[in-house]
Amino acid sequence: MKVLRPDIGYWLGPERFLHEIRIAAGLNHPHIVPVYDSGEAGGMLYYVMPAAQGATLRQRLEREPRLPLDEALHVASDIAEALDGAHRKGVIHRDVKPENILLLEGHAALSDFGIARALHSAVAGLPHTDPGMAIGTPEYMSPESFTDGAELDERADQYSLACVVYEMLAGHPPFTGAMPNLVAMRHMTDAVPPLVTVRPDVPPGVARAVERALAKSPADRHPTVRDFAVALLDVGADAAEPSVAVLPFVNLAGLPEDEPLADGITEEIITALARIEGLRVAPRTSVFVFKGRGTDARTAASQLRVGAVLEGSIRRAGDRLRVSVQLVGARDGYLMWSERYDRDVRDVFAIQDEIAQSVARVLSGLLRDGRGPLASTPTRDVRAYEAYLRGRQYFRQTRKKSLQYAREMFQRALALDPSFALALTGVADCCALLHMYYPEAEADLGLADEASARSLVLAPDLAQAHATRGFVLWRLKRTDEAVAEFERAQRMDPMQFEARYFHARLCFGSGDIARAAQLFEAAARAREDYQARFFAAQSYAALGRGDEAQAAYARALQVSLEHLELNPDDPRAATMCAVSLCRLGRLEEGLAYAARAREIDPDDAGVTYNIACLYALEGQSDHALECLEQALHHGFGARDWIANDPDLASLRDDPRFKALMLCG
Repeated sequence: MKVLRPDIGYWLGPERFLHEIRIAAGLNHPHIVPVYDSGEAGGMLYYVMPAAQGATLRQRLEREPRLPLDEALHVASDIAEALDGAHRKGVIHRDVKPENILLLEGHAALSDFGIARALHSAVAGLPHTDPGMAIGTPEYMSPESFTDGAELDERADQYSLACVVYEMLAGHPPFTGAMPNLVAMRHMTDAVPPLVTVRPDVPPGVARAVERALAKSPADRHPTVRDFAVALLDVGADAAEPSVAVLPFVNLAGLPEDEPLADGITEEIITALARIEGLRVAPRTSVFVFKGRGTDARTAASQLRVGAVLEGSIRRAGDRLRVSVQLVGARDGYLMWSERYDRDVRDVFAIQDEIAQSVARVLSGLLRDGRGPLASTPTRDVRAYEAYLRGRQYFRQTRKKSLQYAREMFQRALALDPSFALALTGVADCCALLHMYYPEAEADLGLADEASARSLVLAPDLAQAHATRGFVLWRLKRTDEAVAEFERAQRMDPMQFEARYFHARLCFGSGDIARAAQLFEAAARAREDYQARFFAAQSYAALGRGDEAQAAYARALQVSLEHLELNPDDPRAATMCAVSLCRLGRLEEGLAYAARAREIDPDDAGVTYNIACLYALEGQSDHALECLEQALHHGFGARDWIANDPDLASLRDDPRFKALMLCG
C-alpha cells in the first residue's frame, strides 16, 4: 500500500484521485502491475498494488549502470507493450522511470499507472504550482511536460521511455543537472548527446531509434510507442541474436487431404530450428495466426519481432512433391535465400532437414556439431506420417473424444509402419492421458505401458520416447523412474516440451508447487503452449505470488485466445480462457467463455471440471460443487490435482467437497 503526502492529497482531493485510480484499475496487461484498491483513511489518500517479488530497474542499474544490449531491448519491449496497451484505452502514464519498472521472472512490468495522471489532473489549471508539486521526475520528462497548460498525449510517455532506454545503454539519462529547473531547460533546448559516442557498441540503428523518440517536438517522434519498439527491435535483432519465423506453408492445390502435410512440414521445420543454439524462432501459436491471411513477410516479421521470415508452399501430384521456400529479410524485404525441391513424396523428411540446415546457415553461419538439426527419418511411409500428423492435431485438444480420435490415427500409422516409434509414443500418450482423466478404462494404461516400452526399444536415442515413458511410469505410480526418464529426455533435447510439461504435472500433483512453476515456465519456453502457460499461472497463485500470477494469467489468456483462433472447437482452451479472465477480474467475459466451452462439449469431464474451478473462484460454491460432482461422475480422475488446485481453495472446508473427495 502507498500513502500520498498530505500536501498532494490536499491539492488532489479524494473524488478526482479515486476516479483516476478506477481508470487505472481497468488496465489488465501482463506488463502492467495492477492497482487493486484505493481510498481515504484519516484524511490520507492511499492506493494498493500487489507486493513485488522482483527488483526495480533502478536497483538493477545501481548494480550495473550499463546493461547488455539484449537485456535493455527486452525491458524496452515489455514496457512499450504495457504503454501501448494503456494508450489504446486512452490512459497515459506520465511518470515512466526506472523506479516504476519492476523486473520479474523473465519480464518487466510498469507500476503506478494512474497516479501521475491523477496528480496532473489535480494541478492542471491552478494559478500557481509549488515547486515541490512537480509532476513526474525531471530526468525522464518530455519537453512539453514542463510547459504550463500543455496538452500531453502518448508521445510524452514515448519520450520518457526513450530516456530510460538511453540510461540502460549509456549508464545515465540523456540530461542531468544539479537543479530540476536546469534539467528542464536542457530537455527543452540541448541536443541529445549521441549514444554511439557514449557507448560505441550500440548499433547505429538502435541509437537512431532512441534519438528520434527523444525529439523536442512530439510530431518528430515515432507515431506510437509500438513503432518505437519495432524500430528498436528491427535494428537490434541482428545485434542480439539471429531470429526467424516460419510462416504456415501454403497448400497450393487446396486439397483438404494435403493440409496436415503442409502444417506438419511447417511444424517440423520450426522444431528443428528451435533446437539450434543461438537462433530465436517464433513459436507455432504465433505464426499459425497468419495462416490463410496472405500477410506479407515484412509485416509478419514486424509483428513477430524477428529478423527474417521463411515462406513456403507445397504441391503434391501423385507420388511427386514440390516444395518451394524463400527466406526474406525483415529490414529491407530482400530475398536472402530460396530453393525449390521436386522429389518423391517419401523424401519429405530429407527436404525438411535440408531447409532447416540452409536457413540456419544463412542466419547463424553454423550448426551444432556440424550436423543437420533434425533427427533421423521417423518413417519411410508417408501415409503413416500423414496419419501421425492428423493424430497430433487431435491430441492437442486433450478431451476424451479428441484423444480417442488421436489414438485411432496413431494406431493407423502403426498399421502402415509397425516400426514408427513416434506413432508408438502417440498411442502411449493418448492412453495415459485418457487414464489420467478417465480412469475407468484400465486397459488404456496397460496399452500405454506396452507402447512406451516398445518405442524405447525401437528408438533409444529419441527424447520424445523417454518423455512418454516418464509420463506412463508416473501414471503407473513408479515416480522415481518417471523423474529419471523426464530428466534424461531434457538432457537429450533442450527443447523437449513433453518431458518438462508432464514432469511439472507430476510435481504439482505431489505438492511441489515451486518446482512445478519452474517446469511449466521451462515447458512454455520450449513450446508456446496455452496449457503450460495456464498451469504456470495456477502455480504462482497457489504459492501466493500474486503479481506473477496476474502477469502469467494475462499471458495464458493471450496464448489461449491464439490457440482458439486456430482451433475454435477446443473446449479445454475455452475453459482456460474463462478462468484466466475471471482471475483478471473480467467476470462477464469469463462466464461467456465458460458457456462456450459447455456448448462445444457438454459431456466432457475435463471441461466440466474447469468450469467448476471458475465458479469456485467467483464464490459460487453451489454451482462449483455441482459441476465438480458432474466431472467426477463422468470419470474425471485426477484427484491428486484436485487436492492441490488453488482454484478450488474456497471449497476445501465445505463438507460436500470433503464428501466428494472421499467417494471413489
